[in-house]
Amino acid sequence: MTHWPFFHILVQVLRWILPLFVTVHALVHKRDTVSCTAWIGICWIAPMLGTVLYLMFGINRVRRRAQKMVNRHLWEGRDPLAQYRQTVDGNLAPLSKMLGRLTERPLMRGNSVTCLHDGDNAYPVMLEAIGQAKKSIILCSYIFRDDEVGQRFAEALVAAKRRGVEVRVLVDGIGSGYFRCGIERRLRREGVACARFMHSVWPWRMPFINLRNHRKILVVDGTVGFMGGLNIGEENMLRLRTKLPVADTHFRLQGPIVHQLAVAFAWDWSFTTGEELEGERYLPEPSPVGDVPMRIVTSGPDADLEKIEYGMLQAFSLARSHIWVMTPYFLPDDRFSTELILAALRGVVIDIVVPKSSNHALIDNARDANLRPFLDAGCRVWMADPPFNHSKLMVVDDEWSFVGSANIDMRSLRLNFEINLEIYDRAVAKDLSSFMETHRRNRLTHHDLDRLPFLIRMRNSAIRLLLPYL
Repeated sequence: MTHWPFFHILVQVLRWILPLFVTVHALVHKRDTVSCTAWIGICWIAPMLGTVLYLMFGINRVRRRAQKMVNRHLWEGRDPLAQYRQTVDGNLAPLSKMLGRLTERPLMRGNSVTCLHDGDNAYPVMLEAIGQAKKSIILCSYIFRDDEVGQRFAEALVAAKRRGVEVRVLVDGIGSGYFRCGIERRLRREGVACARFMHSVWPWRMPFINLRNHRKILVVDGTVGFMGGLNIGEENMLRLRTKLPVADTHFRLQGPIVHQLAVAFAWDWSFTTGEELEGERYLPEPSPVGDVPMRIVTSGPDADLEKIEYGMLQAFSLARSHIWVMTPYFLPDDRFSTELILAALRGVVIDIVVPKSSNHALIDNARDANLRPFLDAGCRVWMADPPFNHSKLMVVDDEWSFVGSANIDMRSLRLNFEINLEIYDRAVAKDLSSFMETHRRNRLTHHDLDRLPFLIRMRNSAIRLLLPYL
């Protein structure tokens, strides 16, 4: 009983000290005023629980670690990309200049790009490249399933390892299996270096559950690269006719741009394992293969925060005639919605292509509740027929294309580690626009939204409140 007054006093002190600590920390570190206000309010209402939640989910430890990496990875010596730097003239020149300053990566000339649709077309080309590797293979995938397709990739990687190729594989700690990652076990057992991005079962590492590596990267010998939206799994092989087939778009790259792609992987690998991938084996002297100007744009909850979204917003503000958007999940934040709607109001034709049904019903419900403002502004929204298309494509004014792994939702643009590619080429833009046009069949109208039953509309509107977390 003698200890009770002391315990009571301690609790009372903590009820004031803890929320005061959170208030000071949030005011100093939180850029988003809504998030800052919410955390401060929660911690003053429930000091103990609120502080624990803030310590787990409110502090961006990833950004701190990444900033240390920036300071440690400053480029030393000659820049091998200097001779391939490209400038852009015309209406999109401000976009190129902005992204150059934002990403600190130059726009690169001397590249070629081949568009590959679905695993049926992309996987054979990727496996052929792996089979021809002589020096190095680096591969990053959000989902790398331990199924027939995954085993085919695993066998090719193991065979490359046995013939003396340096192989590094990075899979996401959630997307490729949280409790069990069969492909990691298989590769490690065969001596292939494989790591899981931000994977931990310990409570103090729980903040990382929301921060996923959604990038898809394959680079062979530092000269041939692949990136886009395609994961590795049977569902992406449409000819297999799986229960929930997924269509997608991937890109084969050659030229100096592959150097930027390899460096993006090297940063993620170093972040995860501490190993530095350097030298001629991984980053050989670039050589031109084609004439298409390109640049890699990465984003994540670190030094690259929101850079992909900033690129999209700048492109919308410069658009004069037409914007094409194709995405599996369309839950944009207010500033994205505002820029796209303003473009429509000034006369730019906006075509938004989304799947009629994705692989996440809640996201579809929230999306349907969020589409009316775009229809009001004159945007054309198209519901693509099955199979579910996972492609992430954007074309502006038939000149600029933006493709890669980023979805149009808050999680993807702010919490996930994503990688996109900007392309300044009319031929590429025309091909992608034509592909999106083939899915422009079922146009959504105000009448379609109005005739939904009242309870369905209420459900969708309620789910929309979870937009930041979907």
